[in-house]
Amino acid sequence: MKTRTGNFPIGFRLGWTEWYKNFPACVAWAKENGFEHIDIGQYTPEVANQLSANGLKIGTADLLNFGKLSSPDDGVRKDLIAKNVEYIKTTAAAGAKVFFTIVPGEQGKPRAENYKLAVETFQPIAEAADKAGATIVIEGYPGGPPHYAVLCCTPESCRSILRDVGPGMGLNFDPSHLIRLGVDPIRFLNEFLPHIHHVHGKDTELFPEAQYEFGIYQDSVFQPSYKFGQNIWRYTIPGHGQFGWSTGLKILHDSGYEGVVSVELEDDHFNGTEDGEKAGLLTSLSFLKGA
Repeated sequence: MKTRTGNFPIGFRLGWTEWYKNFPACVAWAKENGFEHIDIGQYTPEVANQLSANGLKIGTADLLNFGKLSSPDDGVRKDLIAKNVEYIKTTAAAGAKVFFTIVPGEQGKPRAENYKLAVETFQPIAEAADKAGATIVIEGYPGGPPHYAVLCCTPESCRSILRDVGPGMGLNFDPSHLIRLGVDPIRFLNEFLPHIHHVHGKDTELFPEAQYEFGIYQDSVFQPSYKFGQNIWRYTIPGHGQFGWSTGLKILHDSGYEGVVSVELEDDHFNGTEDGEKAGLLTSLSFLKGA
């Protein structure tokens, strides 16, 4: 199934609950319901073969242990760089062309220091991707409280890392994170179009009344936060939040975007049961087809 705006293939990011772990059954369900690819996590030949046998493709493959790529331990970091360089060479040759990551930072450390280390870490990995005809895509998830130490979530640091790391480094466009951070996702999309090689189908709902009640920096003293959010915002499936998907998909289409759209299911209304998660994915697919 494809979207009417841009005819982009639609798939989903592999989740963490039990039904996803039965990968053959998950792939069969995806094919039966019209999905065209899966973002698989770590690449293995078995996973790739299972997808291929069912006519599905790899959306993204995760970099190895990407949460540790800014480890303050030089030995750990250098080992992971070497492993990821070899991993990209091997998996790109086997058909994986887009590699997913965040840009981690050490909590409590100045962001400028974390950024310098990130550039040094990602340069050889991005160079390997570029030589292999592949791209690394950064998701702009800001990390958790209280430090929000993950980098390259906002225009300032996205611009910088694309410049400082160079070819092989690109972006995943995920409007949900931009909305919660207060960054205009359409303006961001227009600015960074040449560097966007993957799109997450995820959205964010904002709660202005809760923002009045609690502000933007602190959670409620008395009310629990959303599981996938805080008191003043929550992640949603596409179409249940603030993002203008028809406008965004048209911008991608007009720019010549040749990538995919992958639903990343993190929504209190759907997550938690197999039936609920499948319903969330199918509702997302239906919405994106008509966006």
